[in-house]
Amino acid sequence: MNVSTLAAKFPLQWLGSMVSPGGRRGRLSILIYHRVLAQPDPLPGGDIDATTFDQLMAVLKLYCNVLPLSEAVERLYTSQLPPRAVCITFDDGYADNVEVALPVLRKHNLPATFFISTGYLDGGIMWNDVVTESIRQAEGPELDLNTLGLGSLSISSFTERRHTIQKLLTTLKHMPPSGRYQYAHQVADATSADLPDDLMMSTHDIRTLHAAGMEIGGHTVTHPILTRVNNVVAREEIMHGKETLENIIDAPVKLFAYPNGKPKQDYDQQHISLLEELGFTAAVSTSPGVGTLHANRFELPRFTPWDRTPHRFVGRLLRNCLRTSTDTAGQ
Repeated sequence: MNVSTLAAKFPLQWLGSMVSPGGRRGRLSILIYHRVLAQPDPLPGGDIDATTFDQLMAVLKLYCNVLPLSEAVERLYTSQLPPRAVCITFDDGYADNVEVALPVLRKHNLPATFFISTGYLDGGIMWNDVVTESIRQAEGPELDLNTLGLGSLSISSFTERRHTIQKLLTTLKHMPPSGRYQYAHQVADATSADLPDDLMMSTHDIRTLHAAGMEIGGHTVTHPILTRVNNVVAREEIMHGKETLENIIDAPVKLFAYPNGKPKQDYDQQHISLLEELGFTAAVSTSPGVGTLHANRFELPRFTPWDRTPHRFVGRLLRNCLRTSTDTAGQ
């Protein structure tokens, strides 16, 4: 079902305004994206491609009021949010956000916020991509990682390779940053992988986004799970990431996204206090639901719209609007 057919069949603006009203009852939907691929990639399985992204952005343009995140936050807490309010956000800092997603956003005249981990700019690669690209290039039906204590893993098909990638990512995700990066590169060594150096943004890319009117937000330097590092390291990660971005765009960086983003598991109150101390004005988590007037502005919920067709995408948006943040710790 295409966008025009969807518009003809369903009174979605009316329904959307019912579940996502404005004013004092305002509900803010914040979408999370990571990569937008030029072409579909069967291996990772979760990343959206350019054609699908274009279709879904057309849906947002037609039915929603898409706002810059900073504006939406202020309007939420002053009871001036419009109905069907939505923000678009991207995490990590992938180069395809500029090469593929930005032209689509410009086409539909939609704003977005990009949360950047600065340690991977200009040729870096994140540990999860080290794993993914290593398994992509691995030869044979099976990968022997017994020397790493990770067993022998099947890679005989795309499905098996996806399962192996997910198993490795789950195993490594909650390791200390230095340990998981070391393990990821040991996987690369075991597969003799030729790792790419163009997955992440350049400094110039960030300036391009900023010049296009997009918002830039902090996402630490190396993307650690903040509860797994001490408070000194957490402060340095948050502060240095912020300072690097401000030097690049010559403007304040006031928004933040917690790496991994699960409340009380990946960050806690001490990290919220750090953000306030360092001059941030709002932060987003990965807890699903919508932000309301009673939500903590440093724990705004977000969700990932996994659906790939317009009608399913709209359905998920509407269902998510029925979930509100239970955090009433204040603004």
